[in-house]
Amino acid sequence: MASRDLGLWEPRTQLGRLVKQGKVTSIDEVFALNLPIREVEIIDYLLPNLVHEVIDVGLVQTQTDAGEISRFRVVTVVGNGDGYVGLGSAKAKQMRNAIDKAVVNAKLNLIPVRRGCGSWECRCGQPHSIAFRVKGKAGSVRVTLMPAPKGTGLVGSEIVKSVLRRAGIRDVWTRAEGETRTLINTAKATYEALKQTYTVKLPSMRI
Repeated sequence: MASRDLGLWEPRTQLGRLVKQGKVTSIDEVFALNLPIREVEIIDYLLPNLVHEVIDVGLVQTQTDAGEISRFRVVTVVGNGDGYVGLGSAKAKQMRNAIDKAVVNAKLNLIPVRRGCGSWECRCGQPHSIAFRVKGKAGSVRVTLMPAPKGTGLVGSEIVKSVLRRAGIRDVWTRAEGETRTLINTAKATYEALKQTYTVKLPSMRI
């Protein structure tokens, strides 16, 4: 995706203006204040090291009065490998345009992921896994993430691993139920499960 010229960015929201003025200097502040992110430039300013990965590409067809129109549907995941991940999808006639739009949507859907060491077999205190069991659901797919000891790796399907890697999780057990061949729902269910890691905060936890 082409790099943005952030120097030419004219913020349209209060949060955007605060970021460009240097009054908000970290993404942690944004989530601590529970402020909505409506401009992708905010993410580009505060997390310039995000990496994106295309995890699903499909061809969708729409019947119109002018005939049948085919478009690419792309699902991407973005993350910094250190506690932040986003998931987005988009459709466009050109593959490149679909990818660019999906990356923008994934950045706008960025969430913090609280990591930890919740496995009774490990208890190393390092944020290599998750702190407790979490579940996510999308469509008919349900994904459960469970803490695993260091060295276990990511035990799950490739689509689940892609989302977890971008979030910075290195060891976890997973269980997926439902129509897991629907890759977009599997990715969404994993993303929804990761959202749940932020619902409980303990003194020993860190993002």
